[in-house]
Amino acid sequence: MKRILVVENDEKGRSAAAQGLTNAGFLVDVASTAAHGLELLKAGSHHDLVLVDDQLSDAGPLEVVAQIKLASPRTIIIVMTAFSNIRVGVEALQCGAADYMTKPVNVDALAQIVRHALTAGAPITERPPAPSPKDGDSLVGRSEPMARVRALMERVAASPISTVLLTGESGTGKDLIAKEIHTQSPRADRPFVNITCSALPEALLESELFGYEAGAFTSAARQKKGLLELADEGTVFLDEIGEMALSLQAKLLRFTEARAFRRVGGTRDVLVDVRVIAATNRDLADEVAKGRFREDLYYRLRVLPIHLPPLRERKDDIIALAQHFIVEFSRAFNKRVVGIDPSAVERLTAHTWPGNVRELRHTIERAVLLAEGEYLSATDCGLGDPTPSEHAFQLPTGGLVLSDVERSLVHQALQATGWNLVRAGRLLGLNRDQIRYRIEKFGLVPDTGDHCAA
Repeated sequence: MKRILVVENDEKGRSAAAQGLTNAGFLVDVASTAAHGLELLKAGSHHDLVLVDDQLSDAGPLEVVAQIKLASPRTIIIVMTAFSNIRVGVEALQCGAADYMTKPVNVDALAQIVRHALTAGAPITERPPAPSPKDGDSLVGRSEPMARVRALMERVAASPISTVLLTGESGTGKDLIAKEIHTQSPRADRPFVNITCSALPEALLESELFGYEAGAFTSAARQKKGLLELADEGTVFLDEIGEMALSLQAKLLRFTEARAFRRVGGTRDVLVDVRVIAATNRDLADEVAKGRFREDLYYRLRVLPIHLPPLRERKDDIIALAQHFIVEFSRAFNKRVVGIDPSAVERLTAHTWPGNVRELRHTIERAVLLAEGEYLSATDCGLGDPTPSEHAFQLPTGGLVLSDVERSLVHQALQATGWNLVRAGRLLGLNRDQIRYRIEKFGLVPDTGDHCAA
């Protein structure tokens, strides 16, 4: 006789599911929390299938799936999720669940669904379709900050206003949001052109954006259309807009106002219809105050602003993102890595991620490549160093002058990590550049035998 474990937060839903499965001839255990459910799994009674609620009070569904796979790899897992939260079900499949079903659960159909999963070992065919990339499925994360970003992004995509400004720290995924806005907009079947403003010198960036006429300069043998012209009826994404030279900002301003420009060396206007999405990790208001960015262009770009929160402010998304990257790199490296062990989960969620999603992605890429088992450990992830709460810092003796305290803490972190700037930064919640700045600020030097590692 098959044994089923129902891990459900709602008492009525839990009782109804247990009664329905019992009447169908299954042995049923129930738990109201993830912790209790895992205790039952480890207690010795073999469970053939686990039904997991997506609203447990002590853990998210993706974390529960990973822990169940670790405790009982052969157990089939089905995640129960609200119809409005189907994306969680899709992410659960990527984490190792066999399937998902929507709530409220039809008790009469529940036994049939469970029986089908046990006998077929394949996804259930009768369920709502998974969201397509156009529905925002490529944006992993269900935290409240990301929910706000996703809702605003969807409104922006449908808006006829053609300028958008994305702000946020480096590595937060501004390029992904830009592509998603394009994908969800009526311009989706037209070109999406991505250009990084800091990657090209001013003269070259101008010719790339606006194109040039034959003879405009020595090597201009024939006319060349610029990216704005090639993106007609589509979207141009200007990354790192804060790095653009003031003289070029003036020409971009004219374009955003009139949707017209002149090629380099040209005498007539070229009219195009494109949406401009600009992105920056700088504080453009501060750049305006310092005279490094045009005020009129700033206000023209920020008609529809979207701010992307850093990963440290959306910790609920860390494990979902990590699982997403595990799937990606397991396929790329042809390795069988299926999840994350509890010690790594704790380390991943405790880390401050100064490099944001980009840092997390690189961490998981390296971990999957080096992993020897099916579950990533804290060592695999390179997060075996103590967290700030675990490392004992001492305040300097005497009067507590703020600069002296800061200097002392930085020096202690550097000594504790052998002057490894990245690891020292992790202890203090700073990135490598911020640590390097403080080394120069305070004139710190390694002690004899120490080596500075960037």
